Amino acid sequence: MGDDGEFHAQDEAVDLSGTTWEAWLALGFFWILGLTVFYQFFTRYVMNDSASWTEEIARYLLIATVFIGAAVGVAKNNHIQVDFFYKHMPAGLGRWLARLVDVLRIAFFAAAVFLTAQMMLRLGSNTRMTIIDLPMNIVYGVCLFGFAAMLARSVWVMRLHLQRGFTVLERPETTMEDRA
Repeated sequence: MGDDGEFHAQDEAVDLSGTTWEAWLALGFFWILGLTVFYQFFTRYVMNDSASWTEEIARYLLIATVFIGAAVGVAKNNHIQVDFFYKHMPAGLGRWLARLVDVLRIAFFAAAVFLTAQMMLRLGSNTRMTIIDLPMNIVYGVCLFGFAAMLARSVWVMRLHLQRGFTVLERPETTMEDRA
């Protein structure tokens, strides 16, 4: 509230320079998803002639948004964690467990990449989408790409943790942008 009794709002400048390429790609999928759902709504309720393909494509676009967007969460190190235990354990044990978390995360995403690629090879182009006559491997390929991006970001996060000498698990008040 200003001196004149009026409410004055000043927006801060938006800085998108730290936005990762995965975030932009996920945003693109999200916008296409939104347009698809709008088209579905319009054809169903306004035109009274539903476009049957929109539901299936919207489902696959949501899958793409989630798998690509999950790489953003890995880059920001926003995975589920329990900080309580790290506050009450010896620093050496906490550091060792934090490194173990980094290694296990990399192993998990490496296994996910391997298993998704293996599944895609077994399926080949035999399995088709329900309404659209395209191979399901397109959708699985997006999942594979998302897992590979999560794997690459996990390696990047571990490297950053090793350079800094601590992880967010050890110091929950820090972020990935903090350097020391």
